Amino acid sequence: SAATTGATSAPSASATAPAPPPVSADTVLGQLKELLPEGEFSQEDARGSADRPSPYAYVVYDDGEGAAAISMGLYRLEPGSAQVRQVTECPDETFVPHDSCSSTRLPDGSQLRLFKGYEYPDKRVETKLWTADLVTNEGQHVSLSEWNAPAQKDAPVSRPEPPLSAEQLKEVVTAEVWRRVVDAIPEPSESAQSPETAPTADAPPAAVSGKNVGETLAGLLPEGLDVVGKGGQEEEFAYVVVDDGQGESLVQVNVQYGMGDVAGQLYAGGETLPDGTRIAVQQGAGDDRVAGVLMWTVDTLRPGEEGFRVVISAFNNGAPHAQPSRATPALTVDQLRKMALSPEWDELR
Repeated sequence: SAATTGATSAPSASATAPAPPPVSADTVLGQLKELLPEGEFSQEDARGSADRPSPYAYVVYDDGEGAAAISMGLYRLEPGSAQVRQVTECPDETFVPHDSCSSTRLPDGSQLRLFKGYEYPDKRVETKLWTADLVTNEGQHVSLSEWNAPAQKDAPVSRPEPPLSAEQLKEVVTAEVWRRVVDAIPEPSESAQSPETAPTADAPPAAVSGKNVGETLAGLLPEGLDVVGKGGQEEEFAYVVVDDGQGESLVQVNVQYGMGDVAGQLYAGGETLPDGTRIAVQQGAGDDRVAGVLMWTVDTLRPGEEGFRVVISAFNNGAPHAQPSRATPALTVDQLRKMALSPEWDELR
């Protein structure tokens, strides 16, 4: 099909094949309701394939066991892109606590992620969020979310769990109709390209690899720390959980380009080294919803046009939103400073 011939040939392919007719908001909504088990519907809302920003449908559904919000979103993604990996890979348990998550490749090559977690990662309320995300080889993205409450946030829980089982979620997102809706989304015009996709002559260097960030972070840790957990993102961010025998401590680092234009506000009142490196230090609460969590941060900006920034933070707990596991972070501010200023980071520039 034209869609599988790759991004480079898409314009000529779409010029020869007429675009599918638009799918109305009523049709999108009707299809979702048809795919759901028998029940009552209220608070319905929808957008069609031609509507901005993207087609979607929303209902509050009650199967007799309690009202539950259900939301369906339909998108087009670049096949093989980081976005596709983001929506099909299971999240890191350290940052997104969840009850279960699976990511599988279906017989037709599509990837399906089934996730059972919480509306708030710190579980401060009992609202559960279960999702199914399907991405086809052509980049059609079908996303279904359900809650055990009649609204995503700030509505009392109405039932112990969301209404659809993992198998039912899969059944809804794999329905052929959604692929046709995505195909009917108008192609973005070249003038509507986002800054990220429109190349510019003075574009900053490519983002730093998260793998390299993680390896550099681990190599800079002081002696006497056991690494009991680690992870990160594809770009710019990595973390380790360390333990010196006094309890777990999360240590995270962000490494970014292009931060020179915000230097004035980020480092106001901070220190400037003889070579022009700017430093800001913060010591304060790490999570305003969990009492006693401390976060110590050393934020540095190297001199130079590329605005190369290294920010290292340490916490007195082993995961965001977790209770404190020790009195203070495992690393002192001096140790964080030494790590952030290490020439090892310059190897990643």
